[in-house]
Amino acid sequence: MKSKRSLAMANGNQLEQKCCPADKSCDSHGEGCPSQQKSAEKMSGDMDEPLISCQLVESNPNLIEIPSQSQTVGILGSGDFARSLATRLVGSGFRVIVGSRNPKRTAGLFPAAAQVILQAEAVSTPEIIFVAMYREHYSTLSSLSDLLVGKILVDVSNSTEKEHLQQRESNAEYLASLFPSCTVVKAFNVISAWSLQSGPKDGNKQVLISGDQQKAKYKVSEIARAMGFIPVDMGSLAYAKEIEAIPLRLLPKWKIPAILALGLFICFYTYNFIRDVLQPYIQERKNKFYKLPLSVVNTTLPCVAYVMLSLVYLPGVLAAALQLYWGTKYSRFPDWLDHWLQHRKQIGLLSFFCASLHAVYSFCLPLRRSSRYLIINEAVKQVLANKSNIWNEEEVWRMEIYISLGILALGILSLLAITSLPSISNSLNWREFTFVQSTLGFLALVVSTFHTLTYGWTRAFADSRYLPPTFTLTLLVPCVVILAKGIFLLPCLRHRLARIRRGWEKKTTVKFVLPTDYPHTEKTSHV
Repeated sequence: MKSKRSLAMANGNQLEQKCCPADKSCDSHGEGCPSQQKSAEKMSGDMDEPLISCQLVESNPNLIEIPSQSQTVGILGSGDFARSLATRLVGSGFRVIVGSRNPKRTAGLFPAAAQVILQAEAVSTPEIIFVAMYREHYSTLSSLSDLLVGKILVDVSNSTEKEHLQQRESNAEYLASLFPSCTVVKAFNVISAWSLQSGPKDGNKQVLISGDQQKAKYKVSEIARAMGFIPVDMGSLAYAKEIEAIPLRLLPKWKIPAILALGLFICFYTYNFIRDVLQPYIQERKNKFYKLPLSVVNTTLPCVAYVMLSLVYLPGVLAAALQLYWGTKYSRFPDWLDHWLQHRKQIGLLSFFCASLHAVYSFCLPLRRSSRYLIINEAVKQVLANKSNIWNEEEVWRMEIYISLGILALGILSLLAITSLPSISNSLNWREFTFVQSTLGFLALVVSTFHTLTYGWTRAFADSRYLPPTFTLTLLVPCVVILAKGIFLLPCLRHRLARIRRGWEKKTTVKFVLPTDYPHTEKTSHV
């Protein structure tokens, strides 16, 4: 892309004629020209501003004039994506020609440097033409077939989920069937209009490209690089169907973890409701339904967070046990375990989310009206019982340790969540990332276990109710994980597991044939 100074100096005579009357002239340095002074004050780009505003387009001198030797690119379409694409191309130093059915009506929405003309006129000059229109409008371009011979058509369209399921061929393949004399390349459909306006600094940087001709894909890739994006060659045009499915996916890796978290929440919430609300009402006629919105939810959230955190490390334990049993790392894990291992990041982040909500809910507990009434009732009972001091040293220490361990566990979980971000994890080497996610993650599970045990203290089985407290149920899976981790740390198992992961197999022998002059002609090793 040319420098801003070059862009400002291009077509200087035309700018001079626009800003100066016929009987006046500017000096050679442009000091007397108000238009050039105004341009010098506005040299900074306005790519972060909305595209639709005509005032924005005209106020940016980079979008008014472009060098005449710039590569020419065509765009068919005048929608939001076409306008964002034109603005980005102009800002990257390209000469843009836009083909529209009504150029007079749409010209004001595009940068002044972009030439908006009729479609038949727009496709004659550029070699590469972006087709920025819906699939059902492709047939309207049939009259341009002769003019499009030998052109490279870049399909940027996407379909709705229903259309994607009904259509056998991709939009790009359909476009290629309508114009067999053209080369069709699928690209830029995973880039939003906002990313084009704001640039790659504020959106997805990758541009997925597919096509049958390598030369055409290379030219489109060069345009993507010039715009500041990273082109990724996905193969032939047959892969366009998969590329068009990417924008239709709604958090595909989060569905199973979200369902798991929701299922655990419903189970624990129902159990807490029966134990803390329904059972006292049936047995003692105490109305505690006011606990449903806040107290029962706050009791449920840490249970979900604790169990979800243990489920992050349980599949690793199962995988290690299977490798020890098989004596090799080359046997395929069951599909359910393989999917479980792939969803550990999402499960861990949902655990952090529930733990954070638990912390917020806990801070809000003293704000409840019911909490104030309970404090007053306890004070009245103390006065009536003539007690001046109800200090309980054991309870004080228990709560101090309980809260401190909870804060420490949440802090470690926060560190795990931060390092899960791609921008952070990409800056860490493998050892650093493993230390944070594996060692500190397991430490968070251990601290959370002590946090839960301190909460229970001696109250686990002191309650006279039929149902045990919820925290006793949540301890089952985490304690199994911690115990299994401890067993695998034994030298006999740890060394064997390390050898398996380095390629050793239990039932395999490797023969090394030595030279004939060696004392032993053959030697067998089990390494």
